[in-house]
Amino acid sequence: MRSRGGPGARPCRLRADPMPALIVLLQTLLLAVSGPPTSPEYLPVRVAEAEGYFAAEGLAVTVRTTRAESGAAEAVAQGQADLAATTLEAILRFGLRATTSQAPRLVFGLTAAPPVALLIAGPHVDAVRSIEDLSAMRVGVTTPGAPEHAWFGWLLARAGMSIAQVRVRSLGERGLVAAIESGDVHVGLVPEPMASQLLSQGHAKLLADFRTPRAAAAALGVSTVNAAIFARADRHASDRDLAAVIRAIRKAEQRIRTGEPKDLASRLPTRVVGESSDFEARLATSRNLYLPDGAVSPDQLQQTIAIIRTHTPLPQSVKIPKPEDMLLHVKPSAR
Repeated sequence: MRSRGGPGARPCRLRADPMPALIVLLQTLLLAVSGPPTSPEYLPVRVAEAEGYFAAEGLAVTVRTTRAESGAAEAVAQGQADLAATTLEAILRFGLRATTSQAPRLVFGLTAAPPVALLIAGPHVDAVRSIEDLSAMRVGVTTPGAPEHAWFGWLLARAGMSIAQVRVRSLGERGLVAAIESGDVHVGLVPEPMASQLLSQGHAKLLADFRTPRAAAAALGVSTVNAAIFARADRHASDRDLAAVIRAIRKAEQRIRTGEPKDLASRLPTRVVGESSDFEARLATSRNLYLPDGAVSPDQLQQTIAIIRTHTPLPQSVKIPKPEDMLLHVKPSAR
């Protein structure tokens, strides 16, 4: 059989067109995260980035660390970031503007309370048996104005006391641990993992515990939320993108609960790991730190706002949305 081109024509060779290249368009989001990088409250964000969970969900997330909670709150409020991982207190103080239409909304809850424990120094366990015993006593804290001060203030208020009735001393982390061991303070708001270490070594006794959602609810009498991921109400991130962020963070929290410390440390940046000798302890105390599935209710928001207001009045120039309006309800299964 001759080819259709007639005598002398070359045979027709069928050539398949090359398969079009698969192009994956990643949605780029800027996520501002409160420092320091070693903070256990925001470890799920660090793990999600290091393990590639954001990219696996079709997202290109740039994580930018701010010095403090206020910086992350201001970044999302001013439109300099799409998302912010920070505290509710920082959002209320620095993230709200005159119009509630632009106010950040809570996308995913991280922790119920600051991961600290109120410890009684060993030499004073006989003198301090309850919150009511703290009048005129020395209370050690790491830094002035830290988020846990509001939770401590609520404990005092429940006992009919105020922060003015105790003597607060700011000592830094190492100074606080030394003061607990020596008895230089009566009690201290000690962060993890130092709190667990002091308790296991017998240098202190537990007075109030905020280190897990269940413990915080027992200590406060109410359920609360502290650290969370927020987005502006007029965000450009779609529900699909936010659902992808939620799935990535949930994977990261599961990784934290089950991962081997050495394996995780090898994947995380050095600034996130910090002292390698301390990372294993920080990871152990982070396993039960986070809110189940990141779920937060309007009642939790309302109770937390009340706690924050009890500690320090909020600026009068901003309007706080209703608790139910501060939550973004995104289905994590949406794709």
